[in-house]
Amino acid sequence: MSLFGAHPQPDPVKPGQESVWDYPRPAICEPTERHIRVIHQGVDLADTRKAWRTLETSHPPTYYIPQSDVAMEYLVANPRRTLCEWKGQARYFDIVVGDQVIVAGAWSYPSPTPSFAPIRDHLAFYPDPLDQCLVDGEQITPQPGGFYGGWISQYEAGPFKGGPGSRFW
Repeated sequence: MSLFGAHPQPDPVKPGQESVWDYPRPAICEPTERHIRVIHQGVDLADTRKAWRTLETSHPPTYYIPQSDVAMEYLVANPRRTLCEWKGQARYFDIVVGDQVIVAGAWSYPSPTPSFAPIRDHLAFYPDPLDQCLVDGEQITPQPGGFYGGWISQYEAGPFKGGPGSRFW
């Protein structure tokens, strides 16, 4: 594998899995009926079967949850903004549960690009700092590296972008 450009050999795909190397580029979003839950310090921050997932080559899915299924009283607007080449400008939220603050732990796209209009004002959560992020009851593994917000579950085969050496995948 070259440091610049070449991607690794995809992992074998087991029954019931998708290879993230079959996901498209540019990225897309699609609805999912999987049961998505986010729990922190005993608080149900999100619980839905109406999420959308974004898919991009080499990345595990990121789940976007409608605000109606998010406990918005635990989210506080954060001034941080970033720009995604596919989705547009993201705005961030701090997650405040008791005396714990997770800075910029969730984000949304209030004015996404036309291809991502379905995720307008939906919330995504970085799984790493949270106690539980569940897909169909399974505790997921956060996408490596801390920059991306993908959720790795039994449904995906990697390897996954985000870890050392994957910058140019």
